[in-house]
Amino acid sequence: MTTTIDAVILAGGMARRMGGDDKGLVELDSQAMIKHTIDRIQPQVKGILINANRNQKVYSEFGFKVISDQDSGYLGPLAGMITAMSHTNADYLMVVPCDCPLLPLDLVARMLTQLESADAELAVASDGKREQPVVMLLKPSLRTSMKAFLDGGERKIYFWYAKHHYVVTEFSDQPNAFINVNTPEQKQQLSEAITNEKNNQRCK
Repeated sequence: MTTTIDAVILAGGMARRMGGDDKGLVELDSQAMIKHTIDRIQPQVKGILINANRNQKVYSEFGFKVISDQDSGYLGPLAGMITAMSHTNADYLMVVPCDCPLLPLDLVARMLTQLESADAELAVASDGKREQPVVMLLKPSLRTSMKAFLDGGERKIYFWYAKHHYVVTEFSDQPNAFINVNTPEQKQQLSEAITNEKNNQRCK
């Protein structure tokens, strides 16, 4: 039986450090930042959900179902994950943020392999130095646990998944994979990194 995996791209934050601009729609290398994320993750999954709490009409133009947090008040990434888990029938849900345009092209395969070999409930990505809590592969059945955690006033994702059987999948071979954008300065740095990656691929 084939394992089915959907992805949710989290674009529901307030992006205060970006001056309030909607991060997923900020232009990077001539296209919206979320488009880079879509291009990286789409070949790896069955379906895509976009979690957005504003500009839903604009996000819908990318051709995927747009879902807003079931819990109002911008409660953070957990709220988006909880919502997404109630909108998928897949065996697993791949969670990625909208502002990581250099995600590994083998992200899902490597995380799934490690999760299943350890018979774990979820896998969390790492760049080799630190864990990336908003890049995880998990079973949608964990929604009940996550909802209870959020309803209890908790927000830190690490404290939630530390309660479960999880594995950490390292991508130290791809050091730029999880570079994200929180400020205009980081946006410029990332634009240069994308240009360099394209140039390297042309040289291969």
